[in-house]
Amino acid sequence: MLPAGFPSKTSLADVLSSCLAAMTGTRPTIPIPEVQRAVVVLVDGLGAQALRARSGHARFLGLRLTKSSTIDSGSPTTTASAIATLCTGRMPGEHGIVGYRGFDPDTDRVFNHLSGWTGSPPPATWQLCETVFEQAAPLGVSAYAVGPERYRSSSYTAAVLRGAEYIGASSMERRVELVRELFDRGGKRLVYLYVPELDVAAHAEGSESTSWLIALEELDSVMSMLARTLRSGEGAFVTADHGILDVPSSSHVLYDSVPELTDGVAHVGGDPRMLQLYLPAGSTNDDEAALAAAWRDAEGHRSWVASRAEAIEAGWFGPEVDAAVAPRIGNVLVAARARIAYYDSKPENAKSRRMVGQHGSLTPEEQKVPLVRLGAFE
Repeated sequence: MLPAGFPSKTSLADVLSSCLAAMTGTRPTIPIPEVQRAVVVLVDGLGAQALRARSGHARFLGLRLTKSSTIDSGSPTTTASAIATLCTGRMPGEHGIVGYRGFDPDTDRVFNHLSGWTGSPPPATWQLCETVFEQAAPLGVSAYAVGPERYRSSSYTAAVLRGAEYIGASSMERRVELVRELFDRGGKRLVYLYVPELDVAAHAEGSESTSWLIALEELDSVMSMLARTLRSGEGAFVTADHGILDVPSSSHVLYDSVPELTDGVAHVGGDPRMLQLYLPAGSTNDDEAALAAAWRDAEGHRSWVASRAEAIEAGWFGPEVDAAVAPRIGNVLVAARARIAYYDSKPENAKSRRMVGQHGSLTPEEQKVPLVRLGAFE
């Protein structure tokens, strides 16, 4: 039996949209009081289980992490899909960003959503949904995105943060200071604050590394600072796009060493823990079934294997999948259940295989993320 992509009632799709609702007099999906100003802090890679296990390094956040302050990121548990879900209030089957490496059926190519996306496909049309920031403006709410300067001009930013004024800052502390400065302007203001430092450390050295713990301690300190600055009518959520698992290189599975696993495959997209395999145009249902069967025979003991139709039925991309989005999903999907990651052995992929921290699949370590409430939301 395949796991659900969005197993519980609340997911990232509800967080930013609930803040806007609380600012505009409509009923938020997450029960929170009416506020004038709100900030959602998205900590890349901060899974609920990792925070709980290392709460001695994050006493402020750790004390606020309970069963009720844990939600589902959604699926796939990858930054490209999850932040789009947060910023649109819609799930991947609707907004169309269904993996780290996406497939464009119109050009028959795979591209990286987070790096190397240089305007093709056009960000304004590739991401299919109106963002929460675009919804805010007609309602009299000013919207901002605060993050590292290097992300300002990316195609991904153009796709998922459209409608927000982007403000760049290099350090966690400065980003939090900017939130206070924006709130001090008065009026209704909605801020998205991005913290990539933990994810960067985890990919490079692992979520049990000293560098990750140092980043966690810094995060805890600046979140405590943020809480102290919040005033009446101001609320904050601290959440994450996904959790993370450390996968040593000895647990990499080089799938191209088994010919049956790549037989007829034209493209490979997705993530190392959530492969999406694309067959060429004109392939039949029998071709898809044969590829799925080969993967189940070889990897079914440690991964979930699904056809496109099976993944959609299981809700891996949410309860609805737009007709324009379905062809972007792999013909066959392989979601790691064990602590493994899938790679091919091509020399050009050697750099990516140096990553220690991994995510993308449907395990609780990857799906469960914090939703810590601060200020008026406590």
